Amino acid sequence: MTQQTAWQKSSYSGGGDSSDCVELCAQHPGTVKLRESDAPATELSTTPERLAHLIRHVKTQSRTHPCE
Repeated sequence: MTQQTAWQKSSYSGGGDSSDCVELCAQHPGTVKLRESDAPATELSTTPERLAHLIRHVKTQSRTHPCE
């Protein structure tokens, strides 16, 4: 039996059925998957710890080097 993956849209992606979003799912203990909604066949796998590190880094960079 194939297990259905439950993807969750990022809260920063806006509402509705927009295709401009990042989706996440907890695949099994210790693994998080990410994908771009407009390219759902491409998935990245990581650990919760590495994802948290990436998010902290992005937040730090956005404060010190905001987009123009």
